Amino acid sequence: MPDNGKNKTLIVIAGPTAIGKTALAIELARHLSTEIISADSRQFFREISIGTAKPSPEELAAAKHYFIDSHSITTFFSTGDFEKQALEVLAGIFAKNNTAIMVGGSGLYLDAVTKGLDELPDTDMQIREELNALFRIEGLEPIKERLAAADPEYYAKVDQFNPQRMIRGLEFFLSTGKKVSAFLTNSKKERPFNIIKIGLNLDRDLLYQRINHRVDLMLAEGLLDEVKGVTQYRDYNALKTVGYAELFDYLDGTLTYEAAVDKIKQNTRRFAKRQLTWFRRDKDIQWFEPQSPATAVIRYVDQILGK
Repeated sequence: MPDNGKNKTLIVIAGPTAIGKTALAIELARHLSTEIISADSRQFFREISIGTAKPSPEELAAAKHYFIDSHSITTFFSTGDFEKQALEVLAGIFAKNNTAIMVGGSGLYLDAVTKGLDELPDTDMQIREELNALFRIEGLEPIKERLAAADPEYYAKVDQFNPQRMIRGLEFFLSTGKKVSAFLTNSKKERPFNIIKIGLNLDRDLLYQRINHRVDLMLAEGLLDEVKGVTQYRDYNALKTVGYAELFDYLDGTLTYEAAVDKIKQNTRRFAKRQLTWFRRDKDIQWFEPQSPATAVIRYVDQILGK
C-alpha cells in the first residue's frame, strides 16, 4: 500500500449481476478474517429475497454481512443514507480489523462510500409526491421527457431505467429552479482508509448464459409467489425493478407468463450492460474473471497489502 499514513483498507468487489461477486467476497472475507458490507440497493429490503439474489443462509453464516434485510420496502433509504450508515459500519469493522470488504452491483452506492456524494439542497416533498403520482398513472415516459428538457446533462448520465433517480432529478429542478447537474462536481472526498477495487467480468455470451440460468433458478425457487406476496407494496420504488415489474404485469394480465419470463431475462441482460458501462469508467478497478477458488484475486490483494 502507498505510504500515506492510512493503515486500514476497504476492498471493493464490483461487477454485473450474476457474475459471482458474493462467492468471491465470502472467500476473501474468510481469507482476511473480516466482514462484508453489501452495496446492493435491493438487498437492503427484508420483504424481497429471491428476486434480489440475496446471499443464502449458508453464505451469510460463512461471513458476517451488513445491509442485508436491514430495511423495509416502506422505508425511504437514499444513497446519502447508505453513505452515512456504511461509513459508520466501516468504522466499527476497522476498530477490530485492518480490512473490510464491500460488494455489490450498484455503482452509485459503491461510489457513495469510496468517493462521496455531492451535497444537494433540500427539495419540496409535495413535488416528489406529485411526480410519484404521475409515474404511477402515466409511467416513466413523461418524467423522462420533462427531465430531458429541464436538465439534459443529468438526463444523459442518469440510469434511464431507474424511476427513483429520474424523479429525483426532475424533483430537484422543479423545487429549486436549478439543474441537479450543476451541483454534481464529481469531486472525490478524502477517506481515512485505503481502497482496493476488484471488478469481475466474463465474455458477454457466458455472462448472458449465467443471467438466463439465474432467472430460471429464481423462478424455480418461488419468485412468482414472492411477487404475489408483496403486491401491496408494488407502488414503492424498491419494486419498480427487474423481476418484479414484469411479474406484476403478468399478474395484471398484460403479459403472458412466458413473455414475462423472457422480459425479465432481457431486462436483466440490459441491466448488466449498464452496470458494466458504469464500472468501466472507473480506472482504479482491476478486472478479473470469476473463478473458484479465487486464488488470483487473493494473491493480488495480498500483494497490495504486503502479505
